[in-house]
Amino acid sequence: MKKFTVYALIAGLICSASACLDSSVSEPTATNMPNGGREEAPTRQCASMDVLGKQLKENPGLQRKMDDIEAHTNRLGLLLKTDPSALSTGPLVGTLTIPIAIHVIYNSSTPQENISDAQIQSQITVLNRDYSKTNTDISKVPTAFASLASNMQFQFRIASIDRKASAMTTWGTSDAMKKTSYGGVAPVSPTTTLNIWICNIGSGILGYAQFPGGAAATDGVVISPKYFGSSSLAAGYYGAPFDKGRTATHEIGHWLNLRHIWGDASCGNDLVADTPTQSTSNFGCPSFPRRTCGNTTNGDMFMNYMDYTDDLCMFMFSEGQKTRSRAIFSPGGPRASFAP
Repeated sequence: MKKFTVYALIAGLICSASACLDSSVSEPTATNMPNGGREEAPTRQCASMDVLGKQLKENPGLQRKMDDIEAHTNRLGLLLKTDPSALSTGPLVGTLTIPIAIHVIYNSSTPQENISDAQIQSQITVLNRDYSKTNTDISKVPTAFASLASNMQFQFRIASIDRKASAMTTWGTSDAMKKTSYGGVAPVSPTTTLNIWICNIGSGILGYAQFPGGAAATDGVVISPKYFGSSSLAAGYYGAPFDKGRTATHEIGHWLNLRHIWGDASCGNDLVADTPTQSTSNFGCPSFPRRTCGNTTNGDMFMNYMDYTDDLCMFMFSEGQKTRSRAIFSPGGPRASFAP
């Protein structure tokens, strides 16, 4: 079903134009952003693929690394076809727990950005439910996709929380929040710890993540404070309709090497076989079935965490996404150092 190559996908990313990467966003300043970059996000905006495109332009060696990672992933996929028990032995058996270092960077004049421990913990609760298929809304998965809904077998725990006041109003997508020279916070043990920076990105961007293969000094996930945590579990500083913790679920999916489900192209390729090809991103809460790209039976899997629907309308990963994400932790994979 998904027949394009990873090379064509990356080439399309580099050639695509995106407002998420214009200079007013990618530089650590808000001087040319409307309202200091604090406008609301009426639709989901994730800058992960745009940041990847920029990194590929700036670092020619990254393409080779990502090609190697893709080859590694494909080898595991072929192995599973002949030996379905391959994920049941060795370092990939059972649930993998990932420690998280949380870095809260808040504007001194906007103290609500310094979100509470309770709001942070609510996000961990959501992640642990979503990645173990114990989220209460898993029952909403349409019957057509029920057999594909996956327990990803990941759990997350807080390893540390640090907080830092800053004069910055918005941080953009240039990774300035990860650099002490810009007033940010350097990552903690990025080869064994998932680092998450909570800071106002600006320009309506909810979050972004670095894919496996990128530099350790910038590895991790960045999420704006209003979209971290769940208003259903803890009081705090939120922005509906992205206030149920699914932005972190989505961005960590990228950190786990998952692509947007539409492949960031018209009827594109997300490199996962069991997610239906769809024409583009879905927003809001579509009605099932939504048929695009010739998927006349079941239509788009718009309730997948890697689409762009509202938090209340995304509630599943697929089995193919599980295989793809687990591959990076297998021996020789780019995140093998996380495995016990």
